[in-house]
Amino acid sequence: MRSPDAAWVRRSRLTGLTRDQKQKFLPLCPDFVIELRSPTDNLKAVQDKMQEYLGNSAQLGWLIDPLTRRVHVYRPQSQPQILESPSIVPAEPLLPGFALDLQKIWEPDL
Repeated sequence: MRSPDAAWVRRSRLTGLTRDQKQKFLPLCPDFVIELRSPTDNLKAVQDKMQEYLGNSAQLGWLIDPLTRRVHVYRPQSQPQILESPSIVPAEPLLPGFALDLQKIWEPDL
């Protein structure tokens, strides 16, 4: 059982779950997961976790690493794409129009 820092699941996948299932950890892998690496996290361990999400049907994953100002973008059947200090990261095509502004992550005191 895994719990990402943030996740999104298509509504169509949630409709088949019971009310009881929705009150606990969902018995499915999210379509989109975000992990924010903390200073105590081992990078390899978090990368392995991201690969595990992909292996269980996640369609998009972001590993945000404030320590290096990198975002590792994971998609099925692809090598992770590493973005260097992006100001915004889009979730296209999975979530059209959604993009995360990373300014508060890179510069939390602003």
